[in-house]
Amino acid sequence: MPPHKPSGTRPSGRNIGVRVKTSAKRSVSSTRWLERQLNDPYVAEAHKLGLRSRAAFKLMQLDERFHLLARGRRVVDLGAAPGGWTEVVVKKVGDGGKVVALDILEMAPVAGASVMQADFLDETVPERLRALLDGPADIVLSDMAAPTTGHQATDHLRIMALAEAAYVFAAEVLAPGGAFICKLFQGGAERDLLEQLKRDFVQVRHAKPPASRADSAETYIVATGFRRS
Repeated sequence: MPPHKPSGTRPSGRNIGVRVKTSAKRSVSSTRWLERQLNDPYVAEAHKLGLRSRAAFKLMQLDERFHLLARGRRVVDLGAAPGGWTEVVVKKVGDGGKVVALDILEMAPVAGASVMQADFLDETVPERLRALLDGPADIVLSDMAAPTTGHQATDHLRIMALAEAAYVFAAEVLAPGGAFICKLFQGGAERDLLEQLKRDFVQVRHAKPPASRADSAETYIVATGFRRS
């Protein structure tokens, strides 16, 4: 029987477990994070392929399932830094597409994309964005997550507030029929946003790509067929 050929969006090879010794200069949580990074096959694969982040695999896997990043599309990557998703989008939409990577943080250029350093809540941003895209967006992506406090309920509310703000922005710049992909964290406060999306889009689906860590509550909402009110 021939060997199984690995998918281009999944790590290949054997992952050898690495244990990290605790240190007086490193907290327990930092030690656990470092150990998880060293043992994460997607981190190793991203490094091997020269990708900016392991998050690139999440978008590749979402697109494998939903086929949204077609050639010629105009795409906005919200909270784009360090650019892992932006790199994927540029390759998918090709020379005929337009990509804007938007983040409040400074970000290294990505060939084929326009990088805009700005707060997406700034009321001047939608107009500037449409100028860079030469029109409305076909897809708005958001892999943003709010800084965590360690208090689960508070963190969930912060994340949901950010997701809701991302959608308000997306609704302002999306073309009719467009799509919105956004990271959510399950916790009960997402109901209002989901109800809004179901009113504004033809179809709303949930997805947890294989590259999302199994112990994470993150999921992605994929809304397609935007109905501009």
